[in-house]
Amino acid sequence: MSTAIESPSTAAIAMPRPPVKRSRPTLPRTAAFAGVALAYASMYLAAGAPTPLLVQFQQEWGFPAGLLTVAFAAYAVGLIASLIVVGSLSDFIGRRPVLIAALIVEFGAMLLFVFAPNIEWIIIARVIQGVATGAATSAFSASVVELAPDRYKKLGTIIGSTAPAGGLGLGALLTGIAVQFNQAADAMVFTALAAIVFVGILVAVFSRETVTTRPGALRSLAPRVRVPRVARSEFAAAIPVHLAAWMLAALFMGLAPTIIRNIFHIDSGFVNGATAFLEPGSAAIVGFVLGRFTPRRTTLIGGVGVLVGTAVIVAGIAFQVLPLLWLGGVIGGIGFGASFSGAMRILGPLAQPHERAELFAGVFLVAYLSFGIPAIITGQLVGPLGLLPTVLAYGAAILLAALVGLFTQLRQARRAATSATTTTATSATAAATSA
Repeated sequence: MSTAIESPSTAAIAMPRPPVKRSRPTLPRTAAFAGVALAYASMYLAAGAPTPLLVQFQQEWGFPAGLLTVAFAAYAVGLIASLIVVGSLSDFIGRRPVLIAALIVEFGAMLLFVFAPNIEWIIIARVIQGVATGAATSAFSASVVELAPDRYKKLGTIIGSTAPAGGLGLGALLTGIAVQFNQAADAMVFTALAAIVFVGILVAVFSRETVTTRPGALRSLAPRVRVPRVARSEFAAAIPVHLAAWMLAALFMGLAPTIIRNIFHIDSGFVNGATAFLEPGSAAIVGFVLGRFTPRRTTLIGGVGVLVGTAVIVAGIAFQVLPLLWLGGVIGGIGFGASFSGAMRILGPLAQPHERAELFAGVFLVAYLSFGIPAIITGQLVGPLGLLPTVLAYGAAILLAALVGLFTQLRQARRAATSATTTTATSATAAATSA
């Protein structure tokens, strides 16, 4: 009786092999970085698109001016609600799931815009659009930085702070052109945006994940804003900076078409869109130009720009000189872009990777409270006070906030200089003692 003995090689062949786990196809890092940056900008492109259309809807549907500003600011309300609930979710479950879900919701909002029969539907679409943008904003801001190749890290931070302004301005400009030359501009604009958002969904699907999941996702959904302790002083000092800059952005994005029509007596989709574009468009461009300056210096330059630009805008409106309004928009836009970009560059390095989305959520919460709430209040005051006095009072509030912002930033600069001097002196004393 003989016993068959398997050789090692035979045994190895006979044993079943574990299934091979196929890796998910992903875009190359540079392509993913560029694609996510463009998808991020497209969210704000869509947010800026309704600006020239709202005045046209008002003419067609006959709703009051107060409802127009509600339709504009409903976006900010949805965004704020989303930010405080899911703003930090991507720190726990990853960037990709949040971005994919948010872009799908944004796609649905675009379809609502296409088929909206009245202003109530527009308001609902704006709220849903705000919810999508709020869910995606902090995840996009973090993802753009994290996907950036090492040589583009600084560019990623700059894009994170300039894409919102650039997208808002470009969306208003392109829609204004469409309104001027196309009778069905709303359907054309939002159909095109739906297609762009769909491409953004594909980019998010095929981008790699940049953070490791961790427990606590359900707890993170409790409405809250948490700023890392080390960043709290700078965060507080930046609040009046954001308030002035984003109130100025709301003046151009929400009120400019009404101002052009009722104060300057010009009824033109192109002029509305171009005027709305000037401030955020300048903000986006200057964010790249001033990237070589230190964050603090950039923020201070921005504060001065917002202050001077607002003063020129108020003069242009008070004396009904349209070129002054445009000039003030460019100067104020430079200030907006510089102050927001500089403040983001100051805050960004103060957060650990797992805290970054939560910190950015806090920044955008302040920004969009400043963007939406004053615009709603202003819209309700237009009826009893009149458009011109209300807009001038709004401009005065921006000037006050800009002055406070400059003061807080100068104080932070002095503190940083004092701390650096103390550290240098301590190091020198320690070196002398050891010698």
